[in-house]
Amino acid sequence: MYTNNKLSKAVRLAIAFGAASVFAGSAIAQQDQLAEEASANVERINVTGSRIRSTDIETSQPVFTISRLDIANQGFTSVIDILQNMSTAGSPPISRAQPLSAGEAAGGNYANLRNLGTNRTLVLVNGKRLGITTNGLQDLSAIPMSMVERVDVLKDGASTLYGSDAMAGVINIITRKDFEGLELSFYGGEYDEGDGAKKNVSMVTGIATNRGSIILGAEWRDEKQVWAKDRSFSSQGFPGYDINNNLTLVGAYGRFRYDDKWWLAKRPGEAASFPDDFEEQTFANGASNPNDQMHLAGPLSARSIYISTNYNIKDDIRFTSDLGYSERRATRQVAGYPLQSTSSFGNVSGWFLDADSYFNPVGEDVRFDRRGWEVPRVSTSDQNTLRFTAALEGSFDIGHRYFDWDIGGVYSQSKILQTGFGDYQIPNVVAATGPSFLNAQGIVQCGTADDPIPASQCVPWNPLAGHGAGSVANSLDDPAVRDFLFPTTHARGETTTKIYFANISGVLHTLPAGDLTFAVGGEYRKEDGLFVPDAMAQAGMTSTLAAGATGGEYDLKEFYAELNVPILADMDGARELSVSLATRYSDYSTFGDTTNSKVGIKWRPVDSLLVRATWSEGFRAPTISNLYGGGSQSFVTGFIDPCDSVYGVARGSNRCLQDVPADFRQLQQGFVPTEGPSAQTPVPFNSGSNPLLQPETSKTKTVGIVYSPEFLENLNVIVDWWSITIEDTMVTDSANQILDDCYVGLEEARCAMFKRDPSTFIVTDLTFGLRNAGFTKTDGYDVGLNYRHETSFGVFSTKWNTTYVNKYLSKSTNDPEARLTPSVGYGSTFRVRSTLGINWSLGDFSANWNVRYFSSMKERCTFTADRCNIPDFSADWTNNTVTPYHKNGSTTFHDIQFSYNVPWDGRISVGANNVFEKQGPIMFSRPNSNYSYYGGFDIGRFWYVRYEQRF
Repeated sequence: MYTNNKLSKAVRLAIAFGAASVFAGSAIAQQDQLAEEASANVERINVTGSRIRSTDIETSQPVFTISRLDIANQGFTSVIDILQNMSTAGSPPISRAQPLSAGEAAGGNYANLRNLGTNRTLVLVNGKRLGITTNGLQDLSAIPMSMVERVDVLKDGASTLYGSDAMAGVINIITRKDFEGLELSFYGGEYDEGDGAKKNVSMVTGIATNRGSIILGAEWRDEKQVWAKDRSFSSQGFPGYDINNNLTLVGAYGRFRYDDKWWLAKRPGEAASFPDDFEEQTFANGASNPNDQMHLAGPLSARSIYISTNYNIKDDIRFTSDLGYSERRATRQVAGYPLQSTSSFGNVSGWFLDADSYFNPVGEDVRFDRRGWEVPRVSTSDQNTLRFTAALEGSFDIGHRYFDWDIGGVYSQSKILQTGFGDYQIPNVVAATGPSFLNAQGIVQCGTADDPIPASQCVPWNPLAGHGAGSVANSLDDPAVRDFLFPTTHARGETTTKIYFANISGVLHTLPAGDLTFAVGGEYRKEDGLFVPDAMAQAGMTSTLAAGATGGEYDLKEFYAELNVPILADMDGARELSVSLATRYSDYSTFGDTTNSKVGIKWRPVDSLLVRATWSEGFRAPTISNLYGGGSQSFVTGFIDPCDSVYGVARGSNRCLQDVPADFRQLQQGFVPTEGPSAQTPVPFNSGSNPLLQPETSKTKTVGIVYSPEFLENLNVIVDWWSITIEDTMVTDSANQILDDCYVGLEEARCAMFKRDPSTFIVTDLTFGLRNAGFTKTDGYDVGLNYRHETSFGVFSTKWNTTYVNKYLSKSTNDPEARLTPSVGYGSTFRVRSTLGINWSLGDFSANWNVRYFSSMKERCTFTADRCNIPDFSADWTNNTVTPYHKNGSTTFHDIQFSYNVPWDGRISVGANNVFEKQGPIMFSRPNSNYSYYGGFDIGRFWYVRYEQRF
């Protein structure tokens, strides 16, 4: 891509240095020299954030670059691992610590800038979109890291240039080009605990001639599981506290309700079919810890191949293409399903262990519970993705004015098959716990002696036996019972993206301050998506959460124009002053059209200082899932009822007493009172889509400086202020937010969104979905410092990047009196995230020290006084209701790596991520996790070794 001229050399050096500020500094330092030496045919390059090809690598927008050298200096094996450790990264969506996540996105890798959500972060590969799921997520696991040359992160809204979804910014993955030779890489590592082993084998090879080149990359990646029980922070629901909420009474041992008490089999028992075989259940004798069966990080394997080609058809016309194919398998395991015969599934609303069941110990219909402890729920997602891009590119001159053009297309298709095992088939459960008898052969058979049911149609089940209680026969340890009760379910999905584009850019006119340049283009895009859950799940006939099919399509036409206007140049106080303008018109088949514009200013008062600013409009269109998604159910984890008489923050308030008695208790699974303010609901809630959704709109502003002082060579400082306001947000409500808005915020419209059971008063009917309402506002600062210094005892370089979030406010309603809920320092929005990298190299040796810092975080108090160091907390957004909070301290992780270039053109690196084995604070709010631990934190010290060989 780059020719051997001074400018391209400067670009490569800047990329290797690893930050956009270095781009600016390198260009400043060499500006005069390059001006003298550049020729008329200097190559014009694409820069992330502009459609105008230019010899200038700077724009008015803040761009952060992760170079291939930066990637090599870290011990990570995937693109998402690299991106997740940027200071601008938000919480990981669907993190590995969320095995309870479901749907087509489970197992994928997704980026989230500014904590605004992965749907508001656009991902490109070589400037072109990735395919998306029906919910608009772009899976980065399909990109082999061995093919990555660099990653540009545009920290600015870019809907005018790239269309929908670019509200928080753009991630542009640039793949390797013009590579010659062969490169092999081998990587292996594991945690101190001896688990979570990771292996990576990759190969890159290429050839090049004066007419073109072809490069091929292949990668195989394998990651083993980590069990929740093997980490102190995930081994229990509330680690550090000996409380009943760490256990569940719907446990490994079956129980039944008789004479207003719950009973379970003694251990070890006999047949577990007679009254004397049972004792009254307590937490001491009949509870289980579901975390014993849960993955903290599930196993994952992936393989991919990527081919990039370019061929000069003529001197001024070139054909380019990229072809990528990947396969990924991700598995997750959660505890066996907690079956409760009082629950409703489809048209089955509660049932009994029949009085005439051979295994009924009391001879009358009884309710029973039985967690499928012997059969944990395991879900495997197999996904394959094909992506192909092809284009003709060229250039021409008219009257000493250059023009560049390209025309081409993108095709991307992803298919997924999800296989699940461990959920009960409810009609079979009802049959298996119905009447049964001991036949003449001494075998328990379904039905009665007068009306037997063949074994091919029904297998009797004793839900009170097995797992050390009672005989194996007819328990969940019995293979025949397992085969009858647990079906293998299948869900499938397929999404297709088709894009056709055409662009032209060039010089309109030469002004006194430089060339007036432009770019115009158009794009047609069509999205098709389908995700179909298992038929039994759709009908509610299994214990998996019911969900309808999602399917639909939409298309759009877009046209854009961009103009760069030089105003002043080579003057005192204005070495450079230019303005960039852009606008984009988008016409969607779903909601109509929208126009978004952008203005940028670049001013260099002196050679060593660049001042830049932007103002832009943006939008995010509703996705297929947003518009046409099937409804789904979920047992909400971490549900909080503000009216709970023991832990509720609004307990005893006038609004609570309208709906519940003064002694009301929130119930958890098993329909028993909670032992803390939050628990998993005993009944599922519903969520769904909305075909009338309109796009979100945004306004983004940035102001920044890039300073490369003349008195200190190779120092570059960058400071950017940013502000993003999103209106008409597509609000994904939560059960907790609805109840909080009702009982703490006193918003009556929200109180009408749920119903309570007339006898227990728990919330049993709650539906939450998407709607256009409210807004989100966030602003803050990005600060970066890069310095490189050569000494007689080696070269030292330092890269420091920090993001400070000043505010993050959101409102999920259009009610002007509703509260503005802050997020900075609460949940998973850190006030400060910072990374520091220090590198030393001398000859064939090098060493790296990387530091990753997360600031402190607050959460609502739980349990005892030592978890409540701000007991009298209140604020406007709590309506001045005292809501005790706990402040957790900051967390810092340290990584090290040592490398040596061996004489036979190889390189060996050894290192450790989280070398001091730092553990973050326990967080009972479970941000981005199913455990009391932030889902983006390291889970232990990880040692690794990498060997690279070049030929």
